[in-house]
Amino acid sequence: MKTHQKHLSTLFAIAALLGGTSQGFAATIAPSLGTASNFVVLGGAGVTCTASAVSGDVGSLVTVTGFPTPAPALCTLVGTVHSVDAAATTAFADFAVAYDALAAMPCDAANNLTGQALAGKTLAPGVYCFPSTTANLTAGTLTLDAGGDANAVWVIQVGTAITTGSASVAMINGGQQQNVFWQLGTAATIGTDTAFTGNILAGSAITFTGANATLVGRALAKTAVTMTGATLSQGSSVVVVPSPVCK
Repeated sequence: MKTHQKHLSTLFAIAALLGGTSQGFAATIAPSLGTASNFVVLGGAGVTCTASAVSGDVGSLVTVTGFPTPAPALCTLVGTVHSVDAAATTAFADFAVAYDALAAMPCDAANNLTGQALAGKTLAPGVYCFPSTTANLTAGTLTLDAGGDANAVWVIQVGTAITTGSASVAMINGGQQQNVFWQLGTAATIGTDTAFTGNILAGSAITFTGANATLVGRALAKTAVTMTGATLSQGSSVVVVPSPVCK
């Protein structure tokens, strides 16, 4: 019995060191975005901006329009445009690796949200999924509760697309927007008056369609990112998984 208790104590101690509770071994660990983390907007086939404000770097493997260079300024930018350069190419490759890793993460049956509205839900850290359907976040708030753990991670896998409107994603009890990942099979349409949070990794496009749409996180798409009347920023950087302290 003493040996058994000693083994349990050791397991709990290791879990605590990893920043979790007694369930630390089941904690979600997000893949690295690599150099894609340097970008707030990244579109493989293009980025188009109108009447929007962006804080952070913007890149594409093809064209970027709407910023001071290479096109006339239609949007404000605090950052650098990377159009068809090495930085954009490397970041896109890193984004593709992270996208595949997120898509491959297992989702427990209990976290299958098929047919459920996101608005009004409060989600603890973990992997959630809509395996073969769309997800909707309209007219309400999705709350992500970190439970006091600043390193808590959320992964929301959507088989196809997500559409939002007059909605928000709120983080409470120490949650960090950098640790929220939306992995979409196809597209994201972020509508008017939406306050969205997290890293959007889309299999096709990301479109910000109306006034007062905001994103704190990143918009990374395999095809295009289009912004109209939106405000985008990365927010503060955090470390997802702390390193053990060796003495």
